[in-house]
Amino acid sequence: MINYFKFDRVITGFISGLIMPFIVGMIIYAFSTFDLSLQAYLSRLASSNIITHSISICVFPNVLIFLLFNWLDMLRATRGVLAVTIVWAIIVFGVKFLG
Repeated sequence: MINYFKFDRVITGFISGLIMPFIVGMIIYAFSTFDLSLQAYLSRLASSNIITHSISICVFPNVLIFLLFNWLDMLRATRGVLAVTIVWAIIVFGVKFLG
């Protein structure tokens, strides 16, 4: 039996919720570029006005982390994932309407 309770901290959920969108973004970058550098890829996203859509797609796997922590009854870590997802939503709102 694995003791998950030592990882049941808000910071665990917060860090996993911050890291997962970057991992998903790098996976999307790896499969969707055609010999573009990362800087060229990001400038292409920005010029196409789909940067908020890309951020939203990258943040979506946080739902899976949230459900996993909830299933494992790691409620403090679940709060961290929820908090960082709200921060990502505020960033998307800011980029969409203020940027």
